[in-house]
Amino acid sequence: MAGTRPAVTADLATIPLPRRPLDPSDQVRQWYENELGWPVVPGPPGLPVCLRAGVRFDVLDVPAEAGRAALRHLRHDSPVAVHGDRMRLLVAAGSAPEVPGVLDWLEWGTLPLDLTALGEGDLVQAPLPPDRGTVMAVRPPDGPQGAAHGPRGLVPHGVGRPPGCGVVRPLRPGRPDAVQGAAVWLRPPEPGGEADASLPTLSALGGGGGAPDLVRVLDTVATHCHRLRLRRGCARPSTCP
Repeated sequence: MAGTRPAVTADLATIPLPRRPLDPSDQVRQWYENELGWPVVPGPPGLPVCLRAGVRFDVLDVPAEAGRAALRHLRHDSPVAVHGDRMRLLVAAGSAPEVPGVLDWLEWGTLPLDLTALGEGDLVQAPLPPDRGTVMAVRPPDGPQGAAHGPRGLVPHGVGRPPGCGVVRPLRPGRPDAVQGAAVWLRPPEPGGEADASLPTLSALGGGGGAPDLVRVLDTVATHCHRLRLRRGCARPSTCP
């Protein structure tokens, strides 16, 4: 009969449903877990994945200017992330508890340095993998500078910054969660576990074999943190006659 729809003879139960693309957070999580073997946890509402410090690495959170000065003490494959005017230097797991003692030994311990060591119990928001986010490149000292280029000497390289690649300060119990902007890799970690051998460490922690010296990194960072603090203080007329 005209207008009659043909009968459906196929078993609809055997027809697979269209596969949904992975959620962006799942893609980020799989990259960190499968490619790097780094433990991750779900981020706060509205944010993607957080990395758990103290397992595969600890973190030195420092002003970008101080961190940039310390890059010469790191291997070219030492992972480093940039977040606004802050830099996160990844160091060997177990280093964070040693930082106050090393700073005391270097005679920096009594000064209010803008330096935070993150270790066991701390979470940091994961920058997007380098093939999905923005990778930063170091601009030569004589290159253009300005607010459009982010922290002085750091220039976005590659694709634009996608939404959702925010980073938060360390998430501690009782501290309200707040988005602080976007984090990107300056030196992204290499898959396959090679990143562990490139992290700054102390010889007492089993370092060696070409790993960067954490003491040198801390001394350089502390020196430039102190200089930055002095410059900021002298910028106030009441504190610098």
